[in-house]
Amino acid sequence: MSFAAFSKDFTANMFTSVENQFITKYLPQADGDAVRAYLYGLYVCQCSGEFEAETAAKLLRIPLGKFISIFEFWEECDLVRILSRSPLMLEYLPVNAAVGKPKSVRPEKYAAFNREFYQLLQRAKKDFKPYEMQRILEFLENEPMEQQAFLLVAEYCVKKDGEKVSSAHMLNKAQKLCREHKYTYEQVEADLADFNAREKELTKLFTLLGIYRKPQDQDYAYLEKWSSRGMQTGAVAACAETLKKGSLASLDLLVEELAEKDCKTEKEAREYLKQREIRTNIVFKVARKLGVKVQNPRPFAEEYAEKWLERGYDEESLLLVAGLGMKLSFGFPELDTLLDQMYGMGIVDSASVRAYCAERESRLKLLQKLQPLCGVIKKTTAALDMVAAWKNWELSDALIMEAAKRSAGASSPLPYINKLLSEWKREGITDPAAIPEKSAAGTQTAQPRDYRTKADINADARSARERWYALRRNAAVERAEHAKAAAEKDEQFAAAERELKRAEIDLAKAEVFSPADLPAIQSRIGQAKVQRAEALSRLHMTDADFVPKYACVKCSDTGFLPDGRMCDCYVPEQE
Repeated sequence: MSFAAFSKDFTANMFTSVENQFITKYLPQADGDAVRAYLYGLYVCQCSGEFEAETAAKLLRIPLGKFISIFEFWEECDLVRILSRSPLMLEYLPVNAAVGKPKSVRPEKYAAFNREFYQLLQRAKKDFKPYEMQRILEFLENEPMEQQAFLLVAEYCVKKDGEKVSSAHMLNKAQKLCREHKYTYEQVEADLADFNAREKELTKLFTLLGIYRKPQDQDYAYLEKWSSRGMQTGAVAACAETLKKGSLASLDLLVEELAEKDCKTEKEAREYLKQREIRTNIVFKVARKLGVKVQNPRPFAEEYAEKWLERGYDEESLLLVAGLGMKLSFGFPELDTLLDQMYGMGIVDSASVRAYCAERESRLKLLQKLQPLCGVIKKTTAALDMVAAWKNWELSDALIMEAAKRSAGASSPLPYINKLLSEWKREGITDPAAIPEKSAAGTQTAQPRDYRTKADINADARSARERWYALRRNAAVERAEHAKAAAEKDEQFAAAERELKRAEIDLAKAEVFSPADLPAIQSRIGQAKVQRAEALSRLHMTDADFVPKYACVKCSDTGFLPDGRMCDCYVPEQE
């Protein structure tokens, strides 16, 4: 709190207004008589009667000659304008418009300061120009900062910048402190002590994040932000350790995440980060199993992985279920729905999950066996449940396969199979040989009616064509990959490949940063190519073996020519 305040009885007509800028910038450097004369002059400006300079000087007990010299000093400061010296007549100027400060800098006033200041510069092996020293002394004349306080600022800048220290850095730092109303030695010492502590904290974070530069002024804003959020230093450091590499901006995102979770102490942060890493790893592993690409794992971890772990599922169980989900073309939402159903059935521990997945796998294999017989069947949980129902009816796989053969050509094979199996179950038939020649589903030898629409027929034909081309294309790619894998097993070839990759990276860097190294790197590349060619010759291989050889050179086994027309290489499968 301020040491002085107006009382309730204080009214506007009882005081003389003094601008704050006069108090902060001019009052500390003026002696008592100068301040008394200036204030009394302000008072006289508000009086309507006559008031001569001699009278004012006598009342203030200041000799008239000194009284006049005092206002000459204030004139140098551009705070007054002297209109006449005999008799003394002057007018006051607004303080905030003053541009002139005390013009004469008394050398004896700064003798001790200059000695200590030059000792600091010598320590940094630095020498300031005369105009730089003039700017520093003018600052001390114009601002209320103590000389010893400024020397503290100078010492800080010398330690921080060494030979690169500049007068501009010193003045900027001192002006910032003045704006914060820190003028005395004690105030500046406390601020710099706090600043040094924050600098050490930032330097530690930089080391953890792999940032190789000195902290800058804008970096400290992050520390202030985290402190305002209540985050402890240890918690922030734990976040940096988790990231291992990054920027303060990326660290800020993680710190904000912890602040939202109210994990503000180091212990809370480390526990949260440990669990977060577990959830993140599970998200990535499940995504790989499902064949789903995940860029930002946090939403998936918070929405799915956290719930799954809380329910008691371990990593092994989740990956088993995800493997099943991949075969059913599941994404995270569908997998979550399946796990909800399993949780509702009490299937949580590893043993029950394995049994569940094994049972589902067997259903899926049976469903896959039916496809060549009856056409495309969508692999869904509903289809698997239908297969489970058939098994519960105690029907043999052979009987189910027979129903699949009879459903060939149907627009919806599964309902047709289900209809046949339900009739045979009702009639007590458990073996294909026991199927009568005629049944509710029709004669055994009769061709089933094709219920497909023209659109269905076209879609099936298109699917068959795409499958035909996909098989040919995959076979070519697999042959090339097999050849490359076989070559990489050879130590000479693998070493030459690694050296080529490293040398090409070094070549790109050298072209920008060190052109003198180019000949040596190019020589390395040449040697690696020779070793690679020797290895391929010994293996009876060429680079062409690593490129897919498609059966059709016109469409590269895609089914479409470069102009967009369909290729004529397609041979429909014989039914």
